[in-house]
Amino acid sequence: QVQLVESGGGLVQAGGSLRLSCAASGSIFSINLMGWYRQAPGKQRELVATISSGGSTNYAATVKGRFTISRDNAKNTVSLQMNSLKPDDTAVYYCNAAIVTSRIYTYWGQGTQVTVSS
Repeated sequence: QVQLVESGGGLVQAGGSLRLSCAASGSIFSINLMGWYRQAPGKQRELVATISSGGSTNYAATVKGRFTISRDNAKNTVSLQMNSLKPDDTAVYYCNAAIVTSRIYTYWGQGTQVTVSS
């Protein structure tokens, strides 16, 4: 059984910072792409950032320059440092990972709420 557990959400004022973390646990052989997605009320889930096992990153245009994704392959964790937060960043943030067990499966975390007040 593989699980992704997120932490670090909360309420912050505009211009502030938050750091999200996600830890994968269970019978994991390796982890390929890891990432963060978000879903605001009434909107579709959208990609925020991804990072490959080799460290290559990709960001949504709306967060580029403000958010930084990183991972620790030895600990099976991925983090998202969010700076200069805006009210438009308010959403539930989900961790995502392509995990190799007997096959490659995509797993999602339960989500963590980030609320940015103006």
